[in-house]
Amino acid sequence: MRLLVILLAVIVYSCTTYSEDELQQFDQEIESYIKKNGLNFSKTDEGLYYRIIKEGDGRKIQYNDSVLIAYKGTLLDGKVVDYQKKPIWFAVKDLIAGWKSGLTTINKNGVLELIVPPQLGYGNHKLDFIPENSILYYELKVFDIH
Repeated sequence: MRLLVILLAVIVYSCTTYSEDELQQFDQEIESYIKKNGLNFSKTDEGLYYRIIKEGDGRKIQYNDSVLIAYKGTLLDGKVVDYQKKPIWFAVKDLIAGWKSGLTTINKNGVLELIVPPQLGYGNHKLDFIPENSILYYELKVFDIH
């Protein structure tokens, strides 16, 4: 079921566009969250915020890899929207844009935190536990890559 939701997200993400004002609003909300919680994240040109907890070992994850990961996803208010305690395989190319970008910064056995703005996540589409235009916070642990 989780894979279906993520695959659906790739389809709906490609249909979502935002104005510069909306993108700035998302960015301001993320910056406020980071400052309020005393966090230290890097930001990509696309607007993804990431923090490498553990780089891991071996080669970097690539777009055409599959990854064995466990993860937890929350809204910025802390409400859990997805939790996969037992590692599960995903094709990187099938994931939301924020995960694709973030995962390619680490290696096997890496640990990563992401703050994914809507334009790199599920966009303006409401899913079961994820409201439309949600900014999502993910903790990801990579166990293996192929």
